[in-house]
Amino acid sequence: MRISKLFIPTLREVPSEAEIVSHQLMLRAALIRKLASGVYNYLPLGLRVIRKIEEIVRQEMNKEGAQEILCSALLPSELWKESGRWDVFGPEMFKLKDRNDREFCLGPTHEEIFTDLIRSEIKSYKDMPLNLYQIQTKYRDERRPRFGVIRSREFIMKDAYSFDTTFEGLDEAFNKMYRAYNRIFKRCGLEFKAVEADTGAMGGTGSMEFMVKSDIGEAEVVFCTFCDYAANIEKAPTFDIKLENNEELKEVEKVETPHSRTIEELIKFFNTTSDKFAKTLIYRADDKVVAVMVRGDRDVNETKVINYLKCTNLEMADEETVKRVTGANVGFAGPVGIKVDELLIDYEVKNTKNIIVGANETDYHLINVNYGRDFEGTVGDFRNITVKDRCPKCGGEITIDRGIEVGHIFKLGTKYSEKMRATFIDEKEKRSLLLWGVME
Repeated sequence: MRISKLFIPTLREVPSEAEIVSHQLMLRAALIRKLASGVYNYLPLGLRVIRKIEEIVRQEMNKEGAQEILCSALLPSELWKESGRWDVFGPEMFKLKDRNDREFCLGPTHEEIFTDLIRSEIKSYKDMPLNLYQIQTKYRDERRPRFGVIRSREFIMKDAYSFDTTFEGLDEAFNKMYRAYNRIFKRCGLEFKAVEADTGAMGGTGSMEFMVKSDIGEAEVVFCTFCDYAANIEKAPTFDIKLENNEELKEVEKVETPHSRTIEELIKFFNTTSDKFAKTLIYRADDKVVAVMVRGDRDVNETKVINYLKCTNLEMADEETVKRVTGANVGFAGPVGIKVDELLIDYEVKNTKNIIVGANETDYHLINVNYGRDFEGTVGDFRNITVKDRCPKCGGEITIDRGIEVGHIFKLGTKYSEKMRATFIDEKEKRSLLLWGVME
């Protein structure tokens, strides 16, 4: 076709809706057009780009022995209820009913559907290893779609699922996909890094994210300046390091602190630094109320808290709950006498002497509080790593950069096999659970 006949409605001006350069260029170059918030039409040039990327993905997946299929995007609720994720997935799932009042969703991901397919078709260890993938549109009702197609309600994704009889086979499948993803991103011209990641809601025994550094990235990635260590900030651990502090333990005192609730306000009130405080945050973890203590200048790593508690939902407690467990208004919570199901204490708090904490009384704080003498709880790694920490692998200096996740591979093991009874007959003629790998 002649270029003069192509449908390329380019734009001269930068659209006001476009916040970032990539979004601006895609609109101006007539690759996409917005239909609704987080929903886009792909024009001829945009579709050509998609098809070229899809072909790269197909070639590299096929090279590692994966086979392409295509599942429905309209998924029955029964499979999701069987796995326990119908209610857990949250408001991001588009739910609907047919004319017979049967519940469905628009597929946000396809673990349940592949499980149902495989448990019906795979009978013997002779049928494995097997790796199936699809390139398909997914649907997620994002709270805040933004940055064009980077965070949208409808997106095209390649998702693959491997099935094995042994953990050695699972490792091999994981490594094959690791190689395939590296080749895919190199062919696409991306500057990327494979980083250790938390398995999150997917579960499993291990995962690896592929990240592209970007100022607009929503993920924070930890990099070592000396070795090859790299990890998502949710995954990067901190350690129980003894602080050099010969300060004597002082007597606890209650101090009136009117109108001083935040760390910033308390720093001014006490004329000290943020590392002398410990903040106590109250959460609802499923049916429990837990408190998490970190140093005043640190952030709670909620992923680490979820992993320790093995809870499904974790959210900040409401004002009523805070008052019930502390006896005070929000902003004055502390560990001494708090009435929670569990108190989690970060390593740094345990190792800091004479800290300042909330008094569990409105407009009051306690000074000279110490772990072991004045309060106790479960001590562990419950905070985000910072650039002042050391590399978990070699002890070197680290940097923290923002990045965009472009791929994620998991070793799921038997998570979905157990919940949905996906089994096979092994070499000893016994029924065993399938071992899963997922690559998105």
